[in-house]
Amino acid sequence: MEPGPNILHADLDAFYASVEQLLDPSLRGRAIAVGGGAVGGIVLAASYEARSYGVRGGMSGWRAKQLCPNLLFVGGHFSEYQRLADRVMEVIGDFTPLVQRISIDEAFLDVSGSTHLFGSPHTIGCELRRRVRDEIGLPLSIGAALTKHLAKIASQVRRLSRLRPDP
Repeated sequence: MEPGPNILHADLDAFYASVEQLLDPSLRGRAIAVGGGAVGGIVLAASYEARSYGVRGGMSGWRAKQLCPNLLFVGGHFSEYQRLADRVMEVIGDFTPLVQRISIDEAFLDVSGSTHLFGSPHTIGCELRRRVRDEIGLPLSIGAALTKHLAKIASQVRRLSRLRPDP
């Protein structure tokens, strides 16, 4: 067993918005919100472009529109969210069978038994991010630590350190 942080937290960034931009390339680079509307409803997810204006999931649609006047509201493709998230989990499963999926777009991985095959947890995390981006087209944040709690914090720090997903 490799000493050090062998627990990874994988989190698909701005998941619903990222999927919408993947499905409709005309939405790429635009401030979008999934769900909600200019006069009501709740934003489920916001693209990185919308987040730069302060738009966040859980925010009312009218407030999001105040913060980002050029915000485009889009409906959801929930079957596509599930399909793409399942594909991401398949890629994760290529690295370890010890996966605890905690939501549609998040999972914890124990890679302590995988390092002899794939390298350090850092190397595994980088390869996961690359494969998910290249094979599926979605941004993924990875955090590594000794505990699940700290791994989740590490992935959040990684996500927040980027203004938008990798090109």
